[in-house]
Amino acid sequence: MSALTLDRVLTSAEALSAEEQAMLEELLRRRRIESWRAETAADAARSPKALRAGKLKPQSAESVIARLRAAK
Repeated sequence: MSALTLDRVLTSAEALSAEEQAMLEELLRRRRIESWRAETAADAARSPKALRAGKLKPQSAESVIARLRAAK
């Protein structure tokens, strides 16, 4: 079986009806959200351990927000 490429996937998706394309879009969106939630939960589970091990330092919410805004 040959590997899928983005071009092949898009070509296949374009062959779907408009309703099926909308359904595909919604399914992909929901899966991306679930993936993000799982990743965030895993990070949250690791953070207390890393903090206790001295790998993280306590920070105020304001300083974290300021760093995030500066990173944009």
